[in-house]
Amino acid sequence: MIWQFLKWTMRLILGAIVIGGMSACTMLGLNYASLETDNRPAPTPEITLPFDAEDAREILERELYGPWPENLPVSASEPRMIDDNYLGGRGTLEEVTLTIGEGAGARSFPVVIAIPNEARSKPVPLLISQTFSDNCSVFPEDPVTEFGGGICDGTGMTGMVGFLATNIFGTYIAYAPIDRYFDAGLAYASFSGWSFVPDTNGSAQTAMAELAPGPMPTSALMAWAYGFHAAAGIFGEDPRIDGNAIGAIGHSRYGKAALIASGWSDRIATAVAHQSGFGGGSSSRSTTGETLVRMAKSYSHWLRPGLGEDLEAGFELTLDQHFLLALSAPKPIFLGNGRRDVWSDPNSSFILAEAADRVYEASGAGGLGDAAKMRDFDPSAEISYWLRPGGHSVVSEDIDAFTAFMTAHFGGNSRSETGLQSRE
Repeated sequence: MIWQFLKWTMRLILGAIVIGGMSACTMLGLNYASLETDNRPAPTPEITLPFDAEDAREILERELYGPWPENLPVSASEPRMIDDNYLGGRGTLEEVTLTIGEGAGARSFPVVIAIPNEARSKPVPLLISQTFSDNCSVFPEDPVTEFGGGICDGTGMTGMVGFLATNIFGTYIAYAPIDRYFDAGLAYASFSGWSFVPDTNGSAQTAMAELAPGPMPTSALMAWAYGFHAAAGIFGEDPRIDGNAIGAIGHSRYGKAALIASGWSDRIATAVAHQSGFGGGSSSRSTTGETLVRMAKSYSHWLRPGLGEDLEAGFELTLDQHFLLALSAPKPIFLGNGRRDVWSDPNSSFILAEAADRVYEASGAGGLGDAAKMRDFDPSAEISYWLRPGGHSVVSEDIDAFTAFMTAHFGGNSRSETGLQSRE
């Protein structure tokens, strides 16, 4: 009974996300993000060289995210084979139960991984995804394990909630097109971020406080980032996976977590951060779209305790988010954006990418490369900025951009996507 209750609770949460997204679109009036960057002030403070990454991490932890939970114990069950003839023999579908922490406060949850047959002859790159939906919706036709231990029987993305979610947030807001990742020679792992730390104020803080032993995260974003790190540590030991080519991929709040994971974890080789917005790749000082203060008040569990109240009282962060982007250098990072997604302020995201570019150049990487303007997508650039039409969603064009970026940097099966361009 308790798992049925949890299942319906998560459907209600997904419904609330849909309604919240609709409200955001209404407030925005479905405007277009500006493509002008020369008329915007340069991000402050300016990054000085040599870049002091440890100092930047300390300030961002203290003022914005809370501590990185270094050395929090991680373990995993033996893999369970779900399908050894997956997608008509193109690979395997497997699953592990990942446990973070020890004792009564430990958090355990299922993680599903799809591995292409190419991994039989050589290790392949891996994308680890955190999603809003459970694994039942990501792998709707497969007997994967739902959060709580039962076997999934179809997807939760049905009825009015599913219709609204996919029509507003895109076909791939939950469902993963594994065949397209296999086409690119990539393995793909997935779990819901809320199965580690709940995405609700109150429950999130309780779960984090009970994690032991070692330092505990004090924000859900930092916890979810550690979830990427933990999963990468487990899968990086698999001889079929290239441990030096493991990426964290996420949309919206999980895009924020992917950038944090890239900046803090030595196990994450890249972040594919799609529409990460405030607290992620957009400027904390921007007054366009959602704004950091609104986000910190609406989702106080995402960030360090008391930040929303402090910002309202006039507190100013020492660093803007170009310091977060610079923490990944020289790792490649992907910054995905939608032209109508003014809520996430893609304009300031590009300006911050330009500001972080000098750290990439100093590290010997090429930074933005040929992306002189917001619509000049270069999947081979170390800071790869992607802007497409549409709003806050995950659509077919995005999948092409994700795979083009990954194959450009980590090999796999490079196909025609490498010629993909951002467009109006």
